[in-house]
Amino acid sequence: MSSEKDVHSRLRGSIVPMVTPFLEDGSFDEKSYRDLIEWQIESGSHGISCAGTTGEPSSLTMEEREYLFEVTMNAVRGRVPVVLGTGSTNHAEALRLTKTAERLGADAALVIVPYYNRPSQEGLYRHFCAIANSVDIPIILYNIPGRTGVNLEPATMARLKRDCPNIIGVKESNKDFEQVTRVFQACGRDFLVYSGIELLCYPMLALGGAGHLSATANLMPREVAHLYDLVHAGKWHEAIDLHFQLADINEALFWETNPGPVKACLAMMGKIKPVVRPPLALPGEGLTARLRGVLTSYGLI
Repeated sequence: MSSEKDVHSRLRGSIVPMVTPFLEDGSFDEKSYRDLIEWQIESGSHGISCAGTTGEPSSLTMEEREYLFEVTMNAVRGRVPVVLGTGSTNHAEALRLTKTAERLGADAALVIVPYYNRPSQEGLYRHFCAIANSVDIPIILYNIPGRTGVNLEPATMARLKRDCPNIIGVKESNKDFEQVTRVFQACGRDFLVYSGIELLCYPMLALGGAGHLSATANLMPREVAHLYDLVHAGKWHEAIDLHFQLADINEALFWETNPGPVKACLAMMGKIKPVVRPPLALPGEGLTARLRGVLTSYGLI
């Protein structure tokens, strides 16, 4: 595993949570996915992540997820860090996927709080400990209570950091922004905290966050990466301006459940086919028209 200092310096900035594009028959559109990765890297994104919420992981079979990991590593070719989403509501699956990520040479694994079964804090501690202890690669926790039905408490994160040295950070998709300060207080300000809420990317950086995994970067990779770059350069006023410039599209992409709006927008931009897997659905005609208006206002179509 890379040294702690190297990991903490590399895994920063805009780490894009990629969509998983599909063809009309629902199969994986590998060509479009590879093209998207090239565009992201050319646009200055600091890292690539796949099989997070935006990538529809629960709609993929285990074999599809592992193949997606392989394609991602092959397409990126070490040019930027890769964070593979290995979490599952099934403990054994999460273990298997995280070991696969390590075998493929991922820079880190992003492991979501198990969804649906709503474990206790002790259950979460044991789940994440077992995963972290099974590999040597860095683990980034993924806390998204709106999807999972349970909050990973700062005290539990601190316990995990203490007992599992390769647990290095958390993607916080928690609209209770007080949680972020509590995480830093409990885990230390060296803990890598990433925003998973688009409208909180700038505020997270202001508190000392390591970066963001923002769905908006699928559409505007250069701008979302630039937000981090401005803060890193100490250009706070310019960063605040960019934060507000991105506000409308950040909101629009969550008018319906992610990644439906994101995929509809990418299709309008000619990047992918407009396909999600059931039970998700693309936005209806009215919402699509509103999204088209937003894209037009940003010069994206």
